[in-house]
Amino acid sequence: MNTSGKSSELANELDRVLVLEMVRVTEKAAIAASKLVGRGDEKAADAAAVEAMRRAFDKLDIDGTVVIGEGERDEAPMLYIGEKVGGAPGTGPKIDIALDPLEGTTITAKAGPNALAVLAAAEKGNLLNAPDTYMDKIAVGPGYPQGVIDLAKSPTENVKAVAAAKGVEPGDIIVCVLDRPRHEGMIAELRALGCGVILIGDGDVAGVIATTDPNTTIDMYMGQGGAPEGVLAAAALRCVGGQFNGRLVFRNEDERARAAKWGIEDLDRIYKLEDLAKGDCIFAATGVTSGSLLDGVKRLPGGRMTTESVVMRSSSGTVRWIKSEHRAR
Repeated sequence: MNTSGKSSELANELDRVLVLEMVRVTEKAAIAASKLVGRGDEKAADAAAVEAMRRAFDKLDIDGTVVIGEGERDEAPMLYIGEKVGGAPGTGPKIDIALDPLEGTTITAKAGPNALAVLAAAEKGNLLNAPDTYMDKIAVGPGYPQGVIDLAKSPTENVKAVAAAKGVEPGDIIVCVLDRPRHEGMIAELRALGCGVILIGDGDVAGVIATTDPNTTIDMYMGQGGAPEGVLAAAALRCVGGQFNGRLVFRNEDERARAAKWGIEDLDRIYKLEDLAKGDCIFAATGVTSGSLLDGVKRLPGGRMTTESVVMRSSSGTVRWIKSEHRAR
């Protein structure tokens, strides 16, 4: 980050507002969504999280702009791309925000693991305005030589490179993959190498972050998922270390037009970590349902609730795990 007085002042604002205040935003969204866990209604769970997150933003002294949100203005009533959020428009620090009030709507509806309320924040212009398309992704955690993964190479080549860097056989590598028909060929290729493949039903932000935690045993993440989630995951990796490659996937001309609208001209570009999230990034997440990353919202007698959250900052490399108890009002 620039060391000028103005940037130093903004850095202090990032400390004051975003590191801990943003956790309150994800907590509100997670608590709202948790009321609909297992109820089978994806839309209602997502709507509850969106509304709660929007209200929480209004209490922050920031001049925020949503760069990744619930879609474009004509598709989403709130937290749409380009929407201004925060209680200090024109006066607070200018912040770009990427968010997913409920990462894992299907998970929540079915009471599965790893549903999260997530957001990332950075100084203006430092988060990619990714269109709502698919993205090919590959990620590893920290400790590997730079360039150990390359999206231009095959899954086999990438597994062998990571295995060599780790000092193990390719068959000792464990890869996390979204369980989708489009991944059948890749899964077969990985298993032919002897790799362990952990299949997840949804929630690839948590899947990418899992590569940074040795307790998950996951070495790599591979596969095609949402591009907005790719930016959120990249912001988290910027804070804790790791590598990420992403390439946008367009299914039709409408999606190509959306990319052009947000200034993306090279449609075949492979994005590295800092292409997606650069500068001083902050990532916050609160568990909605329990999983490998965080415990979900738990309801206690007397209307009390507990939440578990994580908040990370790239400039300091700080990771804070926050357990909170919320009293009934």
